[in-house]
Amino acid sequence: YMADKNETGKTGEAAACSYLKINGYTILHTNWRYRRYELDIVASNGEELVVIEVKTRSESYLIYPEESVNRTKIKHIVSATDVYVRRYNIEQPVRFDIICMIREKDSYTIERHIEDAFYAPLRFR
Repeated sequence: YMADKNETGKTGEAAACSYLKINGYTILHTNWRYRRYELDIVASNGEELVVIEVKTRSESYLIYPEESVNRTKIKHIVSATDVYVRRYNIEQPVRFDIICMIREKDSYTIERHIEDAFYAPLRFR
């Protein structure tokens, strides 16, 4: 089950990357890791660095995919992003998005792309 879940996530992320490229984003990194934290997709839209959390669910999900991005998860994403920005000397403003993917059999559909899904807690700004 876990392997299947990981595969679903990876395929969902690949589909999200395709969607982002079609919409003019440049993919800088996927699955960028800092310690035990991970940024699913780091992209640029020319003006902003966009950090995208991809949530993939089967069609029979009980909660909305974005509801699984809780405060702890946000803190981890923000911490990793902070390291990323310093490591690569990013001068652009940062935006945090969530892309919700729905898996139906073997196809993946973008249910929604939530721009500015959350903000970094004030103490990180």
